[in-house]
Amino acid sequence: MSNVIPFTFKQSEIRVVQDGNLNPWFVGRDIALTLGYSDTDDAIRRHCKLSKLFKPGETPGLECGPRGMTLIPEPDVYRLVARSHLPAAEQFERWIFEEVLPAIRKTGGYIKAGIEDTPDEIMARAVLVAQETMERQKGRIQALESENKAMAPKALFADAVSTSRTSILVGEMAKILKQNGVENMGQNRFFAWLRENGYLIKRRGTDFNMPTQKSMELGLFEIKERTIVNPDDSTRITKTPKVTGLGQQYFVNLFLAEAA
Repeated sequence: MSNVIPFTFKQSEIRVVQDGNLNPWFVGRDIALTLGYSDTDDAIRRHCKLSKLFKPGETPGLECGPRGMTLIPEPDVYRLVARSHLPAAEQFERWIFEEVLPAIRKTGGYIKAGIEDTPDEIMARAVLVAQETMERQKGRIQALESENKAMAPKALFADAVSTSRTSILVGEMAKILKQNGVENMGQNRFFAWLRENGYLIKRRGTDFNMPTQKSMELGLFEIKERTIVNPDDSTRITKTPKVTGLGQQYFVNLFLAEAA
């Protein structure tokens, strides 16, 4: 919800806030009092079908008790107006739906101009409303950017899941990382990174490029052994490190977190 936008109708205060889609929500008690209801809670309970109770802090700028504040949308304002016996109800309805709501939708606020107001004074109010509108828009953009950033790990995770049922070669893992936005990533570069960060053994010898104890305990790698028969009928065993399904998810999310 946005900050409160205050209006005045015949010396009665009408407070409005906007949701994330810029839909206006009215303080139900303000509307009911202005329309002459003696028991505002009962009027809202009996006539309003879409009212919502917002907890303290959910509506910036609205002071409310520990119970919260009941807000109503446009349709519920119609319902309260239709059931009001106040002679000025029809005038109030025109003021809301012909003046206030169009102004909110066009400017994000309400520019009240009196007969004695100078053009400079009206322009000053318009500038303030425009600034408030831009601030709200900036806040919505930042919220969307944060949401997109939060969704990025899920997108990368989903890409990795497609290959997570089987173990893959380190070179294939490097391709997945590159496809998911990790720049300048290739097989040799990924091997080097794994060695430097303690996932593969970097000591030259028979265990070179084999998973470290840490990697095996984390379940990130498995070693595939293959028996090869030489021309002289002797045999030799080759060992190849492969990234497990868990390892694929682990490295995708790890690289994403480093890039954030």
